[in-house]
Amino acid sequence: MLKPNDFVKYLVSLVEREDRGALAALRRGVGKPPGTTPDTFPIMVPRTADMDRFAADTYFLVGSLFALHPLNCKEGNMGTTFAAIRKPQAEEGDSLEKRFVALLNADAEDLPNHLRHAVSLAASKDVAINWAQLIADLRHWNHLDRFIQRRWAEQFWGRGVEADEDQQTQTVAAQHE
Repeated sequence: MLKPNDFVKYLVSLVEREDRGALAALRRGVGKPPGTTPDTFPIMVPRTADMDRFAADTYFLVGSLFALHPLNCKEGNMGTTFAAIRKPQAEEGDSLEKRFVALLNADAEDLPNHLRHAVSLAASKDVAINWAQLIADLRHWNHLDRFIQRRWAEQFWGRGVEADEDQQTQTVAAQHE
């Protein structure tokens, strides 16, 4: 089975080779149920043919979303991505937090739509996404423990709390000097 990192390397190679046709074909899958856009078949089917339907759909979804925003990083998860979006846009905090909570609450059927909005937001702020981690996370999205959603939440709110505490510590220290 195709490993997430290998698939992302392939997607990045499309960008490096400036294969605009392949990226455009993948983008045509955005907003449609994963694995239902024939334009994506020549790119995706050779890579997903040996996968079960759920795994293949995950790769189809991520391939399309990557083509929408081909900025890759190798650390973090979507919680990290939302935390990075939040930093320069503190005034959008409430709206951003609502989007993030909606993403965490999304069931598997609605998840592609929520991810499309999340990726579009990341693209508008030039924030990279760890695409390989997203693939790995989506494979466990429906787990009863919701451990993926918790990990994303820890990266989003945990980072914010640490940053707020650091800021408060620095402010208190400056007041006592």
